Amino acid sequence: MRNKTYLIVFLSISFLISAITAQNLFNISSKKLEAVTEKYGEKAASRVKYWDKIIETSKDKDILHKLKNVNDFFNKIKYSRDNLHWGKNDYWASPFEFLGTGAGDCEDYAIAKYFTLRQLGVPDEKLRITYVKLKQRGTKYEQAHMVLTYYHKPTSTPIVLDNVNKRLKLASKRPDLTPIYSFNANGLWQAKNKGRTSVKVGKNNLKNWKSMMSRI
Repeated sequence: MRNKTYLIVFLSISFLISAITAQNLFNISSKKLEAVTEKYGEKAASRVKYWDKIIETSKDKDILHKLKNVNDFFNKIKYSRDNLHWGKNDYWASPFEFLGTGAGDCEDYAIAKYFTLRQLGVPDEKLRITYVKLKQRGTKYEQAHMVLTYYHKPTSTPIVLDNVNKRLKLASKRPDLTPIYSFNANGLWQAKNKGRTSVKVGKNNLKNWKSMMSRI
């Protein structure tokens, strides 16, 4: 009888905690939060809850505020190279993996920002994850890098959301970036004329993208 009573109390408390958690979430399921908590811990759960809050409070904002809120939020996450963080040369983390582990590299920032803005209703055709060459300040060397770009119109100069230069800037104000190719869920584009224009070359069949999508 005592064991049965303890079980009833335990289940009641568990149900109450789940109910409270669900009430505090607007865009992320309590089931997903529980999975993150179980796998990564309470600090990870706090990051996910804050992410949910950012999404909710940004819904009624204009596009520039949405871009800024999302860019600022993810740029607070710690930077870590894939070989140190994941033990792999190149690993594209899902947003939950990125927030769960609390660290990632350039493509993880860009991917997380992309999916968050999609959640906020920004059309897919206005967003591209862009692979660029980043010129290191004071040198002639360039390094591989990824940013998210937002196109208000198809012919507009895009706004760059970056984890290195953390301020929103038009691509024309980022001479340190040379676009190579870009993609979103529905296509792949090759840069032309030193990035001034681009041409769609087909579907997004990138191996790392497919692998990441399988884990969402």
